[in-house]
Amino acid sequence: MSKLQGAYIAPSDSRATVAVLGAAWLTAHQSTVKPSTFYSDESAWRVHVAPQWGSRAVGSIRHTEVQAWVALLARDRSRTLVARAHGMLAAILEGAVKDKRISTNPARDVKLPRKKKGTRAYLSHQQVERLARAAKYPDLIRFLSYTGLRWGEATGLRVKHIDQVSRRIRIEENAVSVNGQIVIGTPKTHERRAVVFPPFLDQAISRACKGKSSEDLVWGDGLKHLRSGDLRRGWFVAAVARVRAEDEILAAEARASGTAEPNMMPKLTPHDLRHTAASLAISAGANVKAVQRMLGHASAAMTLDTYSDLYEDDLESVAVALDSARRQRLEQ
Repeated sequence: MSKLQGAYIAPSDSRATVAVLGAAWLTAHQSTVKPSTFYSDESAWRVHVAPQWGSRAVGSIRHTEVQAWVALLARDRSRTLVARAHGMLAAILEGAVKDKRISTNPARDVKLPRKKKGTRAYLSHQQVERLARAAKYPDLIRFLSYTGLRWGEATGLRVKHIDQVSRRIRIEENAVSVNGQIVIGTPKTHERRAVVFPPFLDQAISRACKGKSSEDLVWGDGLKHLRSGDLRRGWFVAAVARVRAEDEILAAEARASGTAEPNMMPKLTPHDLRHTAASLAISAGANVKAVQRMLGHASAAMTLDTYSDLYEDDLESVAVALDSARRQRLEQ
């Protein structure tokens, strides 16, 4: 009956191993994703997927086994890594289904660890300025905080990409560190976009571009891409540490005098300056479509989902506006 219905699986086909199918899947996958993504995926395959499942025939894998594996990984691995490793196994097995090696995918409908929404760091205008003054590249700090560019987009920016008359920046390249090497590609969503920078950055942009050719990088010496360093070293981390140390002293003095303590500089990475740009734009009254275009998000829905906490005050303003509109209509 299964042969007549086209659901028959030949035993020899189901004996293909995950290692063999996984190698083919990785080869095809490499041509469809950015190098940084492939590097992470290949690492997850090599460290987590292949050791556990490589020798297994696809027809022998059971749903409960995959669920148990995911639960075990989740004990001491991040949700991102667990989702990546599971996603790879699921994709390989999905290919086996389409090739009619197995009838169903045992990795589907597996419960993954819940995504925990962490506290995001948003800096105030004053905190941005303090961080800039403590940093080796103060103009870059201000630039990131008011344009919302990703680190790779900013450090990949060339003089030719900036129109200082219209204050427009063309985002066409993205410089990403992959296994210690800088790889140049397109922006994250593959969509080139234009970002307008505020007038107070005119001088900073002019200083960064002075004496450079159109092909030179804007930030740094024009030839080598700047690196952010990691959480233990680097000029950015050093700047954050200096400001936090100053805040600790100010907080101690405030406690001793009984006055209000200052807002502490949070621990942050260069990417948090992108979040700061979104926060400052929204607080200045920018609508969600404008923020979406500035950040290069795929949709306004993505922007709203990412920064929903910044729009919470809008709920009260909507209620006030409705109340005012109703009162005006009834009084006519």
